[in-house]
Amino acid sequence: MTLRLAELTPENLGAAVRLPPRPGEPANVAPVVFSIAEAYVSEAAWPRVVLDDDEVVGFVMASWDPENELEAFRAGVWRLNVAEAAQGRGVGRFAVEQVAGEARRRGIDRITVLWEPGDDGPEGFYRRLGFVPTGEILFGEVVGALDL
Repeated sequence: MTLRLAELTPENLGAAVRLPPRPGEPANVAPVVFSIAEAYVSEAAWPRVVLDDDEVVGFVMASWDPENELEAFRAGVWRLNVAEAAQGRGVGRFAVEQVAGEARRRGIDRITVLWEPGDDGPEGFYRRLGFVPTGEILFGEVVGALDL
């Protein structure tokens, strides 16, 4: 696998929107189309596709808003979607590591992520990457932080 991040383009947009979950499907994360709409109206959003060669296998959206009054929204992972066929192959880990690398390039030493609590949620994934619950709950979701 040869993974890399790329900006959204007209050429990869359709494949990104088809990543799970699709609108109306139950999931712990919003459909990519919702994330793209949010990125369109938020200057803090940093949407990227994860490519394996030229195939879209994931989507990650980070946030860079160092002046935000809530620490949980100053820098971190907003969304992460991985193609079903690519799950378990390191795509999500790669995407989060790329967000952490971008944070370091920006002089940021901590990133955050929010997850829904529950056995079928992404908590285990984020904890394996080093995120630690801060004890804060926002919008019913656990805030996790990773010191860089």
